[in-house]
Amino acid sequence: MYRITGYVEKDSDTGLYVAVVPGIHGAHTQAETLDELQKNLKEVVELCLEEMDSEAKKQLPEFVGIQQIEVAS
Repeated sequence: MYRITGYVEKDSDTGLYVAVVPGIHGAHTQAETLDELQKNLKEVVELCLEEMDSEAKKQLPEFVGIQQIEVAS
């Protein structure tokens, strides 16, 4: 069992939720709702993991946290 962390944003142009999983090439998706996004992301991660060999799976990044910063423009 893997615990995978996805990064989620809302696209201001389309209004869609977009998710990407850092460290897993090809693990990204989009959806109109967060529930749909979670379902889609789980599916794409499962497909990506099926394609990975055991050594690549050992190299998956460990989620530590997210930091937000404010900067003047």
